[in-house]
Amino acid sequence: VTVMVGHAGSTVRERLAARAGLSFAVQEPQLGTAHALQQAEPILAGKTGTVVLLSGDVPLLTRRTLQKLLEAHTSAGAAATVVTAAMERPYGYGRIVRVDGQIARIVEERDASPAERQIREINSGIYAFDLPPLFDALRGIASQNAQGEFYLTDLVGIYRRRKLPVETLLVDDPQEIRGINSRTEPAGVGALLRQKKNEELMAAGVTLVDPATTYIDPRAEIGGDTVIHPGVVIEGPTRIGRACEIQAHVRIADAEIGDHVNINSFCVIVESRIENGASVGPFAHLRPASAVGEGAKIGNFVELKKTSLGAGSKVNHLAYLGDAVIGDKVNVGAGTITCNYDGEKKHQTIIEDGAFIGSDSQLVAPVKVGKGAYVAAGSSITQDVPDGALGIARARQNNIEGWVERKKAVPQKG
Repeated sequence: VTVMVGHAGSTVRERLAARAGLSFAVQEPQLGTAHALQQAEPILAGKTGTVVLLSGDVPLLTRRTLQKLLEAHTSAGAAATVVTAAMERPYGYGRIVRVDGQIARIVEERDASPAERQIREINSGIYAFDLPPLFDALRGIASQNAQGEFYLTDLVGIYRRRKLPVETLLVDDPQEIRGINSRTEPAGVGALLRQKKNEELMAAGVTLVDPATTYIDPRAEIGGDTVIHPGVVIEGPTRIGRACEIQAHVRIADAEIGDHVNINSFCVIVESRIENGASVGPFAHLRPASAVGEGAKIGNFVELKKTSLGAGSKVNHLAYLGDAVIGDKVNVGAGTITCNYDGEKKHQTIIEDGAFIGSDSQLVAPVKVGKGAYVAAGSSITQDVPDGALGIARARQNNIEGWVERKKAVPQKG
């Protein structure tokens, strides 16, 4: 795979850096589409076979169409095959000019005559080329056109003059080859992608209460009998199991969610895993590298960061748990905080199976609460609590009798 870069080329390289097996060719200056393809000649020199040329701004193109393109090109023994589409409003696209039913040339919008602009069959900018004659023919392209550029579309006329066979492949859905040419078009294409994804999911048994306000990434996987309420955003290759319920205005990104999970409204879940039968929210925040065990419960205004919560454990209200490992069937009371940061480094808190953490407790990491141990409400725990022990760290209460009456009896200044 060779990627042509020119304008903002360094940014394109950075975005594609994680993809293996790519070569880059630089087009500088940018003198048109034919000139761009010529920059691949050093990379493809001496090779044989079929070159498939794609545009970087056609996001709806499918694998199926590319397979059909290769099949049509190979079976016809063509030197070039052009993907075309019939559009009701073809403004801005190059037109396919045919003679006796055969493609004769492609004329760009700016160079087209009034009669040619009435043609509805348009050029997609997607081609298959037989490699041996390609680069020699490219050198025959001139820049005598409205933009003063070397148009790849002129290759069709050159091939015809050289008696080389040129074929076309008409796509069924013209939206598939829709290009992005303005700031407004990404929104339209995004809506088409979402609609297609939504239809696929509903056909597979997923209930979308309001598809118009549901944003689901095409890479996401969602099991049957799951119900998704309005305002939900699901991003990246998220996987959601069967029979889940995702309440309104939830954002889930790059996460994995098991079966029969309930996500209440206004939660944010990023790069985390939730096991079968768990419940989260409302207003919960699961930050990256968090895990919620089977049947566990995360309540309102609870934040997890790089924390695992064991099966059947509960954190029902108003807690921050960061850099923690929490065992099975642990109860974490309201207002609990793991104090994981000392100003320089992060430290881990470990709470073992069956422990009970009283409300408004602070666990100053690194610290460990043992199996079945209790932490008294309002404690600031700075040392390990052994298995089965009670950890209590708070000032002793002292009641001063009659204090209120004496205070009221003292004359107030001012």
